[in-house]
Amino acid sequence: MTKRVLITGGAGFIGHHTILHIIKNTDWEIVSLDRLDYSGNLNRISDMMMNFDAKTKKRIRIVHHDLKAEINEMLQSDLGNFDYIVHMAASSHVDRSITDPLTFVYDNVVATCNILNFAKKNKNLELFVYFSTDEIFGPAPKGVFYKERDRYNSTNPYSATKAGGEELAVAYENTFKMPIFITHTMNVFGERQHPEKFIPMCVQKIRDGEKVEIHSDSTKKIPGSRHYIHAGDVADGCLFLIKNKKKLMQIDKDFGGAKCPKFNLCGPVELDNLRLANLVAESVNKKLKYEMVDFHKSRPGHDLRYSLSGKLMKSLGWKPMVSVENRIDEVVKWTLKNNRWLKNKLIKNLKI
Repeated sequence: MTKRVLITGGAGFIGHHTILHIIKNTDWEIVSLDRLDYSGNLNRISDMMMNFDAKTKKRIRIVHHDLKAEINEMLQSDLGNFDYIVHMAASSHVDRSITDPLTFVYDNVVATCNILNFAKKNKNLELFVYFSTDEIFGPAPKGVFYKERDRYNSTNPYSATKAGGEELAVAYENTFKMPIFITHTMNVFGERQHPEKFIPMCVQKIRDGEKVEIHSDSTKKIPGSRHYIHAGDVADGCLFLIKNKKKLMQIDKDFGGAKCPKFNLCGPVELDNLRLANLVAESVNKKLKYEMVDFHKSRPGHDLRYSLSGKLMKSLGWKPMVSVENRIDEVVKWTLKNNRWLKNKLIKNLKI
């Protein structure tokens, strides 16, 4: 019988790349559950499905629901049972979490509880995957690479609510014996990303000859750094976990009896933001105009450096498929050809 997978936040950036990857690499049926807020966009799904044949398109179903509300009996019956549930839906904008923390509690904690309650009722559930973030660990001092079970140090309401959702997932595995994995990923980029994010913003500003702000330390000399990873690689890592679930269920057996295995899906190369902006500029084929700004003053609640260790996943046989430099070049060139996904100036004096 064909496997069925539910992806929450399927119209989101990482979600739609995950749908695409699963469609290409399995014969599974996919249901996308999404409320379609500022980050969800059905055009992502329709855009990527443009070249699919009719049979492939029938494997994807889109259901509208806001997970702040429970999945009631009527919706449960409509959705049916699933072999796998991948919970990606979340509010993820740090700036918005600082001005409106309670909304993030509803979206990232309450919503996670509601989808876990639904998952608990799925009799054939083989695996629930909760997508968390590197930000739960807080800033990483130079030379520190956080492992999967290092301590939390949330520095903004967004990361605190993702940590809360993560602990709920752990509790549901412990209490209800549900099969649950947790992933941490960071600074994901790729095609059809929201234009407010750093890479598409750099593409737009460099293309238009505008100045790019590079977040740095208080001296304005040391730029922030991240481990960037393409959304297609995150999707590939997720599918790797699902397909190897039986072996990986035992991964933490020696970790003090802890349940709910955790995995970092991260890029192997650390890039500072200035180097990244220069890579984008090289692909755009224009000179980078930039200004170093103190990130503490410009973006309270953000951290200069985040870092995850990818050693566990590498030891298990997984790593990103393509180098980050090649991925950046691919994404920049694709974005320039598909510039409707950028912030574009309104055309004045348009004549029809």
